Amino acid sequence: MKKKFKTLLLTGINLILLSQLSFANTVLKVGATPVPHAEILQEIKPDLAKEGIDLKIIEFTDYVTPNLALADKDLDANFFQHVPYLEKFKKERNLKLSSAGNVHVEPLGLYSKKHKSLDELDKKDIIAIPNDPSNGGRALILLHDNGIITLADPHNLYATEFDIIKNPKKLRFKSLEAAQLPRVLNDVDFAVINTNFVIETGLSPEKDALLLEGKDSPYANIITVRDEDLNKPEIKKLMHALQSQKIKEFIKKKYHGAVVTAF
Repeated sequence: MKKKFKTLLLTGINLILLSQLSFANTVLKVGATPVPHAEILQEIKPDLAKEGIDLKIIEFTDYVTPNLALADKDLDANFFQHVPYLEKFKKERNLKLSSAGNVHVEPLGLYSKKHKSLDELDKKDIIAIPNDPSNGGRALILLHDNGIITLADPHNLYATEFDIIKNPKKLRFKSLEAAQLPRVLNDVDFAVINTNFVIETGLSPEKDALLLEGKDSPYANIITVRDEDLNKPEIKKLMHALQSQKIKEFIKKKYHGAVVTAF
């Protein structure tokens, strides 16, 4: 009798445990850089909880570890990079990672302290641009897309001044370290500056940029996952929460043009 009771008791405990497991939330570990990525993820935590997903945000302050941690299965996804960076990184490291979708762009913009509109763009004006290959090409593409110059291949994300085939105003370009660009605004006619450095100067991308990248920029920040996980239900739910009207409104209200949605 005691043996039978013990068996029944153990069976009951196992059923309770199985029941609890069936109702337990799926843990989803996403690596992200603090601003704005982790802030955006924090905003959707309650929405994912309603979908049975416990979102764990692991913050990183470098651009190498999140992809390696994802490939090693220490993360389920990461949120810090754009496609050009991912493609280069995974090719160099032979990693099987893919984009699950766009979320936002931290737009590059054209600024000036000497001119209030592009109508004042004059012959032989000096435009300062970032000197790193990725952002330098990005700056030239922005100018191409707005008819200021013409590039041989506007899809070449690493374009340089040597790729300019039309420059009707004979504009001169000055390549500088990206962080220095806000400091030279008084010395040049225009400068193409990354949003994060613009914010530090007190300028507003929304109010002060004469040109600003839009949501179609190839530099949209993405959710990255392992190739085999692209169709996992929890990844689909993550993307649905991120590409929502709620996040559109959150980004617009919080970042005032320094971050724009890319969906």
